[in-house]
Amino acid sequence: MPVQMLPVLITIDTEYSAGLYAHDDVTDAADNFDRAIGCRSSNGEAGIFYQMDVFDRCGVKAVFFVDPMPALVWGQAAVDAMVQPIIERGHEVQLHCHTEWLEFAENSLLPGRIGLNMKDFTEGEQHTLLEWGLDRIEQAGAPRPTAFRAGNYGANDDTLRALARLSLKWDSSFAAGDFVSPCEISLPQGDCRPVMHCGIHEFPAGAIETRDSQRHAQLTALSFVEMRDAIVHAVQEDWLGFCLVSHSFELYGRDTQQPNALLCHRFESLCEWLGSSEDAFGAGFNDLDVTIAGPELPLLPHRYTRTGIRMVEQLAANTIF
Repeated sequence: MPVQMLPVLITIDTEYSAGLYAHDDVTDAADNFDRAIGCRSSNGEAGIFYQMDVFDRCGVKAVFFVDPMPALVWGQAAVDAMVQPIIERGHEVQLHCHTEWLEFAENSLLPGRIGLNMKDFTEGEQHTLLEWGLDRIEQAGAPRPTAFRAGNYGANDDTLRALARLSLKWDSSFAAGDFVSPCEISLPQGDCRPVMHCGIHEFPAGAIETRDSQRHAQLTALSFVEMRDAIVHAVQEDWLGFCLVSHSFELYGRDTQQPNALLCHRFESLCEWLGSSEDAFGAGFNDLDVTIAGPELPLLPHRYTRTGIRMVEQLAANTIF
């Protein structure tokens, strides 16, 4: 790709549902996969296979942050089922961890220790969890991950130090525009600049300005117009890259167990636009230049018309789907 083109990382947190396992008695790996990862229904799919079909059709590379922690309950096959289809399609697999699964493990990696987030554990305990997770991803057939995102964004500086000890290059657990996340990485809120922090390159999830705050760049949080304009703004302001967040289940109604047509249309519009862009392209962490520096990056300024479009879309999505 030409040097001047902006790398856009569409990142998919790919995970079985600990909530379904704990509360809805979806204790079978295959059933949980169908509802949280494949997102299969009588009206088609909205999970990773659908997402990869759209990526491939539009010529967009994506990043799948895969959570191997359910292997504590279901064994390595549960990780293989996620990883192998992704690498077969040529997309990037990186590491994700939801520590909630420790509660359900008969043979825990950390006996007697449970927690909702990585930050709930010591640096040494986090190192143990991360090393085990890296091994699970590699055993599934993927290259050793070079990037990590904590489940719920629930990382802290100890997480970054543990990642650095394991020789990972990137973390993307800092959601610069999400003020309610449990993240405790000591970086300034609203700053999307990739920085070296605690021995590792931190690549924050993107954000845009709102009337009195910021809004994080997640598929369910921004309209297509906002995402497109944020990427165009990043090109114009010489950002080193732009990171968007989504999930394996994000385009699927958990209650209705059907695809959300409005969100699917938003996703397809983004991929079609990005695939035809002459200024930006879908990238992985392994495509990034690790030389990162520069001033604080200005976010896409607030505009009432963009906000209005999103509010109408969100109302329709919540009401109809």
